[in-house]
Amino acid sequence: MDHDDGHEAGTSPALEPSGEWVRALLPLLVLTSLRDGPSYGYAMLTRLERAGFRGVTGSGLYPLLARLERRRLVATEWRPGDGGPGRKYFVLTEDGHAHAARLREAWARFTGTADAFNEIDRSS
Repeated sequence: MDHDDGHEAGTSPALEPSGEWVRALLPLLVLTSLRDGPSYGYAMLTRLERAGFRGVTGSGLYPLLARLERRRLVATEWRPGDGGPGRKYFVLTEDGHAHAARLREAWARFTGTADAFNEIDRSS
C-alpha cells in the first residue's frame, strides 16, 4: 500500500500534531485563544505550547496576527510592560468572534466527515 503520510509503511507517526496541521489550524487556535480576553504574542505562544502545539514560533505567529489585524478580526492596544517596554495586546473584534465561530463550525464538519470516513473505511 502506498503511504503518503511522511512515514515508512509499518511505522507510526508521532502523536503530537505535525507542523502542517498546526500551521493550517493556527488562525482558529489564535482566534479561539483570544475569546478568553486580550493577550500578547509571547503569552499566546506559551499557551499553545502548553496545550501541546509545539513548534509554533514568532515567525509564524506574528505575520498571522498582522493579517488578522488587517482583516479587522483582531484589534491591538499597547499596555505597559512589567518593568520593561510596553506590550502589544491583541483583542478579538466582533468580526473576529464571528469568524472564529465559522472556523469552529467548519472544523467540526471536517472532523465529523473524517471520523465518518474512518468508520466506513474500518468496516470495509
